[in-house]
Amino acid sequence: MTAAPEDEVLHRTESNVSWITLNRPEAMNAVTWDQRERVIGLLAEASADPAVRAVVLTATGKGFCAGADLRSSGGGGSGGGAAERVAGDVARMIRLGAQRLITAVLDCEKPVLAAVNGTAAGIGAHLALACDLVIAAEPARFIEVFVRRGLVPDGGGAYLLPRLVGPQKAKELMFFGDALPAADAERLGLVNKVVPAEELEATARAWAERLAQGPTRALALTKQLVNASLDGDRATALAAEATAQEINMTTADANEGVASFVERRTPKYLGR
Repeated sequence: MTAAPEDEVLHRTESNVSWITLNRPEAMNAVTWDQRERVIGLLAEASADPAVRAVVLTATGKGFCAGADLRSSGGGGSGGGAAERVAGDVARMIRLGAQRLITAVLDCEKPVLAAVNGTAAGIGAHLALACDLVIAAEPARFIEVFVRRGLVPDGGGAYLLPRLVGPQKAKELMFFGDALPAADAERLGLVNKVVPAEELEATARAWAERLAQGPTRALALTKQLVNASLDGDRATALAAEATAQEINMTTADANEGVASFVERRTPKYLGR
């Protein structure tokens, strides 16, 4: 496979924020194999680049992401490809496709903010919900579309949704596949903030730049602790917390935070 054309995944870094923008508005940003690999790569680069201290994931047009592009070869979800399959093909495709994309967001060492401009369906909904913070434009909708196609939710949906809204509401969303308006998604806790469409980019920029001015390594460790908190027992969580604080106290930002408190001044964090 070739790399995604640059105009299908736009990328820029401004004020220590990596902006990743899906750009296939004519397809409601249904994600292709090439786009998926490009996004995964950019998230990995953000983790490794000390100059990047926050990430915004957004899209152009009326759709945030309509799911996997089933017309492409291996868009990452469970429906692509017309060739005869053998046992194991679908599981492998999901594992190496949609699950890798969602995992790349969850494991990114920088805070990832979703700026959801429009419909987020299927893997597109899970892509948004895997982000650390979600801002949605008023016209945005979230759709667990899998049941409409007779499919099981993939791309980590049955892992993410119950942790965000509880098992009963997750089943309702997945069993019926109804469109969930942005305001209802905010009420359920799937979305942090809903804004008019014309304010989405400015609001995302303000939040992302605020994150980019924070103690980057402390945020990364906090993200790890929160993401793991529902998967283990109390003793494991408390041990991980203590270890994270031990590691964090070796950073320049932790020393700056303590010093600024003692000196009664505003801290200036460098992300190190």
